[in-house]
Amino acid sequence: MTSFPYRLVATDLDGTLLRADESVSDRTRDALAAVVAAGAAHIVVTGRAVPWTRHILDDLGYDGLAVCGQGAQVYHAGEHRLLTSVTLDRQLAGLALSKIEAEVGPLALAASRDGLDGEVLVGADYRVLEGPLPVRAFEDPAELWSAPLNKVYIQHPTLSDDELARVARATVGSLVDIVMAGAGVVEILPLGLSKATGLSLAARRLGVKAAETIAFGDMPNDIPMFGWAARGVAMANAHDELKAVADEVTASNEEDGIAVVLERLLAQHS
Repeated sequence: MTSFPYRLVATDLDGTLLRADESVSDRTRDALAAVVAAGAAHIVVTGRAVPWTRHILDDLGYDGLAVCGQGAQVYHAGEHRLLTSVTLDRQLAGLALSKIEAEVGPLALAASRDGLDGEVLVGADYRVLEGPLPVRAFEDPAELWSAPLNKVYIQHPTLSDDELARVARATVGSLVDIVMAGAGVVEILPLGLSKATGLSLAARRLGVKAAETIAFGDMPNDIPMFGWAARGVAMANAHDELKAVADEVTASNEEDGIAVVLERLLAQHS
């Protein structure tokens, strides 16, 4: 009988489990199914909030727990309900934003509202990636702060994502957390919140320890998750900061990098 050396397989979505067209290959689906059949659990750990994640989980036939919103939300996909949700202190976020803008000038803004159906509000200058994910434009800045938020997104007209994240972290790192989660995606989060905090909560509910977990990711926001898990595997397309702390670098998300590792581990323990 095939066994598997980990009890939990944690995968990021964008740039990791998902290909560029937001699909999951048959090979990767089969590898995850084989791992589950061998006794492990698969958990999605994503920066996306639940409303931007739910359709992907439904397509996968995924009915377990998922960690969404950069660790802010633990979501039960089978029951379509939130088990935990952490919100951003809006007064603190506003203060942090003003301090960052005092350093670098005006920023383009977007924000993710809390809840199962929380909207993503997008300001006029904010560059939204092409795709099917729903957003709603806002003009009055007061609207941004009018309901509970999980995160605020910031963009700068000339600074790179890495530069903006670096300056923001140096300026307001004692007030909020700043993460770079993808191209054009720099986020303001509650201080101390990360994928690791959300994953540890979900793992506890599953009765699984960090020492029994292997994690896959591609961006700096996956660094805390790699620090928590026993083994961290970066995709070939991963950011250099994540590769630097990974235990292993696999093939890219377009080349079934997750499946490559899972298949090897299954073969070694068959």
